[in-house]
Amino acid sequence: MKTRSVTALTAALALVPLLAAGGAGQSAVAAESGAAGSAARPESVLLPGIDLDSATIPELQARMDRGSLTSSELTLAYLRRIREVDPKINAVLRTSPAALREAAASDARRRLGRARGPLDGIPVLLKDNVDTRDMPTTAGSLALAGSPPARDAELVGRLRAAGAVVLGKANLSEWANFRAAKPTSGWSAVGGQTHNPYVLDRNPCGSSAGSAAAVAASLAQVAVGTETDGSIVCPAGMNGVVGHKPSLGLVSRSGVVPISAEQDTAGPMARSVVDTAIAFSVLSGHRAAGADGAFGLTEADPRTGGLRGKRIGLWRLPSLGAEVDALMTRTAERLRTAGAEVVEVTPPYQDRLAELEFPALLSEFHRDVDAYLASRGGPRDLAGLIAFNRAHPAERTCFAGQELFEQALAAPPTTDPGYRAVRAELKDLSRRSIDETMAAHSLDAIASPANPPAWTTDCARGDNDVIPSSTPAAVAGYPSLSVPAGFVGELPVGLLLMAGDRQDAGLLSLGAAVERRLDARRAPRYLPTAGPREVPGGRS
Repeated sequence: MKTRSVTALTAALALVPLLAAGGAGQSAVAAESGAAGSAARPESVLLPGIDLDSATIPELQARMDRGSLTSSELTLAYLRRIREVDPKINAVLRTSPAALREAAASDARRRLGRARGPLDGIPVLLKDNVDTRDMPTTAGSLALAGSPPARDAELVGRLRAAGAVVLGKANLSEWANFRAAKPTSGWSAVGGQTHNPYVLDRNPCGSSAGSAAAVAASLAQVAVGTETDGSIVCPAGMNGVVGHKPSLGLVSRSGVVPISAEQDTAGPMARSVVDTAIAFSVLSGHRAAGADGAFGLTEADPRTGGLRGKRIGLWRLPSLGAEVDALMTRTAERLRTAGAEVVEVTPPYQDRLAELEFPALLSEFHRDVDAYLASRGGPRDLAGLIAFNRAHPAERTCFAGQELFEQALAAPPTTDPGYRAVRAELKDLSRRSIDETMAAHSLDAIASPANPPAWTTDCARGDNDVIPSSTPAAVAGYPSLSVPAGFVGELPVGLLLMAGDRQDAGLLSLGAAVERRLDARRAPRYLPTAGPREVPGGRS
């Protein structure tokens, strides 16, 4: 199956120009400055003729190949946008002092005809739980805010080898939302609170909050997030961008601050599926780029009906509210109009998955975070981390608790037979929930809402974890992909697509066709508020 996956991915990364030429993600330029508090200035002022909000990697690469754009110019434009726009949303913890040197090196390679592929010269932000040897990696915690790790995470090495410009580190929900019983998504003691760029008093979801908000605000071309359950796809949906949670094991976990080796994965976030797919091809080690830059997503030109004959199962999740449900109805009709067959489904075993997942994660977190902390300066294990938080009031300025840490410390070890039985049942039921549903209806994918409209950020209240759509794929280790579906008022909602194990290439191809049909992304307006509305949520 692994061999088939690599082959499928290579084939899927063969025809991006078919998608890029059609201009996926036809978003408006971020609105000019005004009373609503929108972007500081249009991107065209920074890069004449280029709208950073809608430009794709293939378009940027074509310009660099023609000599009408350099990586240095592109990187400088993003650094300027971070300086001017990020104070509104607080998504970027730090920029890399080496970014412009890396961009200059990319330009030199290109002049010599030695460009390394589709990500060469492209600025990428990293979630700050991904180790970098030249910048601190904190997981949002003051306990790790000292010296940088000794070496890059393996995925960072892949990005550097591909010529990507590591632009900096993005804020996150502290410890990837695995510290307190009532966390506030997007808050960390190191970075403070990240805001949703669409409506600034609303939450960005987590834990890849900074990665998603930064991409939405056009502060980087691509960002890397991580997910245990929902931490890529929920913030992607809530910030109106694309997020791909890969099949477990396709992207290395080495050098990533863990929750659970049984579920953790890093994955790409971008403003278009094509950029997401290109970043994934590098992160997963399956770079596919010919000298002519012909790398892509789909074997069929999406302009001629990429959804025709596809069968999609719609899992409605009415618990997310009537407005989201109405959006799903409209989405299904648009997909049907494009030739897809949409049938309603309800994957089984969800109550049992919800019952078992958290206890298993507690045991796995204790094991895995102890191993990670032993490689870093600061607290050497979970017990030391708990003591650190008790001794440092700054760790309690938004949410005071560390109940999950304390429960993990007391959880059964992963050698315990009871734990092993729980994880075995989780693996079995989560895979069956997807496999049986897809087989029963002959589906190409299962679709559901990725998120509710963003709730108001409130440290005193925190988040309530009621977004079940990510759990089946997250627990099974199967791929999922959030694509912008539309808006409830001013607030984005994503469509989550799930498929079987190692079906990432097919899912990205389907997601590209869905993206083109829905054409739902628009640039954020940085509104200060949008009126009273409370919708709970939040993921790890």
